Amino acid sequence: MSKKIACLITEMFEDSEYTEPAKGFKEAGHEVVTIEKEQGKSVKGKQGEATVQIDQSIDNVNPQDFDALFLPGGFSPDQLRADDRFVQFAKSFMDDKKPVFAICHGPQLLLTAKTLEGRDATGYKSIQVDMEYAGAKFQDSEVVVCQNQLVTSRQPEDIPAFTRESLKLLG
Repeated sequence: MSKKIACLITEMFEDSEYTEPAKGFKEAGHEVVTIEKEQGKSVKGKQGEATVQIDQSIDNVNPQDFDALFLPGGFSPDQLRADDRFVQFAKSFMDDKKPVFAICHGPQLLLTAKTLEGRDATGYKSIQVDMEYAGAKFQDSEVVVCQNQLVTSRQPEDIPAFTRESLKLLG
């Protein structure tokens, strides 16, 4: 059964952390909807390899319309977490126990949403202490699945495991 996946993304995302999982999700028959401040705009990855067209504005989406949330890393999550609309959007998936897939710096949105307390999770090394302060049980593993809801990974090398576990949760 096809699932609708919301992807919060903006400029300077980590190219492969969006392109590779998104390709895996689409090949498995799921829909990935990119969401930023401005619909129709293009955002560039920090490696300059990928450009992503934004499908929807954050003002025009409702978390209830999606089955899962995908948070690629890079500088994108840190920029988005400065805007409460994106933080609240991410928080609602955690609160509603819907699948959330966050890689590298992706968990920064979940940190700001204060949704990692007591959760098994991983992320990029530079945010490990932030995650621990937020109450996450940090694990230095290529992929961590928590409560059959949250999938986290550390870096681009972990993408195959990240995509595999995310697809398992999508059923």
